[in-house]
Amino acid sequence: MRNILHNSKDRPDVLVHVATNVRRLRLAAELSQQLLAEQAGISRRMLVNIEKGDVNVSLSTLDKLAEALGVLFYALVQPPESQDSARINEVAWVGSTPESRAVLLASKPATQEVELWSWTLAPDEEYFCAADGAGWHEMLVVTEGELTLELESGTHVIAAGDFHVYPSDQPYRYHNAGTGTLRFIRNVLH
Repeated sequence: MRNILHNSKDRPDVLVHVATNVRRLRLAAELSQQLLAEQAGISRRMLVNIEKGDVNVSLSTLDKLAEALGVLFYALVQPPESQDSARINEVAWVGSTPESRAVLLASKPATQEVELWSWTLAPDEEYFCAADGAGWHEMLVVTEGELTLELESGTHVIAAGDFHVYPSDQPYRYHNAGTGTLRFIRNVLH
């Protein structure tokens, strides 16, 4: 599940950032809520709730909004008052336990975009993701534990100190099959 969740005590700031940034960028682009919703392929009701900070919003919905607004993903989740556009350091996903989380650390334009994430998964926690667009890749570096990465092309077990690079234009799954906490760094690039 790729959601920024509203009901976690570790999450309210990022929803406030998203609400503030989407509204600010929409108004700067002189777009009505209806027009932005249409351009992003989401409902106007969803956009209204996003701008109020009252909704669980998927990361793919934020990607659509960013594209419709002509900005990169990080522009929606970073603190509005941030002086450093590369430094995000915001929780963007939580699992079923407080130990499982993904923190978007930084993002900088590359050919199109680069994101740096810090992930933690509790034992038996998993994360599923639909395929990204063509040309997207991920680089994973495991710092603690062992990551089971499931791709259409096969399963890869990545131990602490090891890494794996793969095209993310395919569905994938992260799984902590171990008994201890799993920590890894995720670099997403296009």
